[in-house]
Amino acid sequence: MTEVTDLPDLSKKQLLLIGTGPSHLHVLASLARNPHSGVQVTLVAPHTEYFVAAMVPGFVAGQHTLERCMIPLAPLVQKADVHWRQQRVCALDADKQRVTLDDGSELAFDWLSVNTEPVQDRERLNDDMPGALDNALFVRPIEGFAKLWPRVTELAQSRALRVAVVGSGTAAIELAMAIRHRLGQSAVTLITGGAVLASHYPPGMQKRVLDTLKARNITVLKDKAVGIAAGEMHLGQGARLACDIQIIANGTQLPAWMATSGLAMDAHGLIAIDGCQRSVSHPALFASAGAHGAASLSRNLLAVMSGQPPQAIPSSRPRLQMLSCGNRQAIAAWGNYSVQGYSVWLWKIIIRWFWLRRYRSI
Repeated sequence: MTEVTDLPDLSKKQLLLIGTGPSHLHVLASLARNPHSGVQVTLVAPHTEYFVAAMVPGFVAGQHTLERCMIPLAPLVQKADVHWRQQRVCALDADKQRVTLDDGSELAFDWLSVNTEPVQDRERLNDDMPGALDNALFVRPIEGFAKLWPRVTELAQSRALRVAVVGSGTAAIELAMAIRHRLGQSAVTLITGGAVLASHYPPGMQKRVLDTLKARNITVLKDKAVGIAAGEMHLGQGARLACDIQIIANGTQLPAWMATSGLAMDAHGLIAIDGCQRSVSHPALFASAGAHGAASLSRNLLAVMSGQPPQAIPSSRPRLQMLSCGNRQAIAAWGNYSVQGYSVWLWKIIIRWFWLRRYRSI
C-alpha cells in the first residue's frame, strides 16, 4: 500500500489517529490550517477517501453522484503534515500503548485518538439470519454497498422489485425512503427487528417519521428477520416475506479489536469516556463522542500536544436532528419542535454543502 508522507520522526512524541470518522476529519483540517511541529501525528486508515454516510441515501435516491459522497484524504493529510499508514488496526494494547497493524508491524504512541466508522460483523449477522452472507446486501462498508447499488437500479429497469430493509435506526429509515423514491414501482418493506422505530427521536419527530412511512406506502413490520434465502426472508413469527433485494442496515458495532484492548467500555459497548472525551481507564487515549464533539476533540488533542490540559465538552444543548425522506423533503427537530417539507430538505443540503466545503477547500 502507498503512503503519502515519509517515515515518521520517532524522536518526537507520537499522536496516533485511528480511523477517519468526522471528528478526525476535523482534527486533520485543524492541523492543515495550524501545523504542529513538536509532535509527530500518524493516521491509520486503509481507504483513500472518506465516505459521508449521511449522503448515501441521497445517492440511492438518485439526487447526487457517488463522487459527491466522498472526501479525498490525501490533500488533508499532506497539508496537515501527517504520516499516513494506509492499513488496518488488528490489535490495541492500551496498557503498553501499542497498536498492531495488519502487516504485523507495531506503532507506539504517547496519545491515541479513536474515531473509526462502525462495522457490521457479517459472520455474527449470518448466525442470526442464516443465508445473509449469500443473499443480502450489507450497508457497511459504505463504499461496498454504494458500488453495488447501481446493479439494483439496473435490475429495477426490467421489472418492479420487492425490497426489504432490516433495521430501525436512521440509516434504515432513510434508505427505505430513498429506495421508495428511486424505485417508484417497487414494494419496500422495513423490518424493525422488534424494536420501536425511530425511538431515538423526540415524540413529535417520531410521529412525523411514522406518518411519512405510511404515506409513502412503505410497509413496516415489527418482526425479526431470522433467515434469508434467494427470493424470500424468514421472519421470527413464522411468516415468509417474498423479496428480491434484502438489505441489512442493523448490527453495526465497533471493530472487534476494541474488545481485547484493555479499555473500559460503557453499557452500550463503546469506549467509556469522560467529559473531555478521554478514556476513563487510560487518560492518554481519546475517543470521539460523535460528530457534535468533533471540534472539542480537535481542541483537546491540540491542547495535550502543547502540554495543556484538555477541556470538557460544553454542556449539552438541544441539537438539530434531521432525516431525509428521499423525495426532496426532510424532517427536522430541535428539542420538542419538529417541521417537515422541501425547505427543510434544502436546509439540510446547504448545511451538508458547507460541511463538505470545509474539508474539500483546504
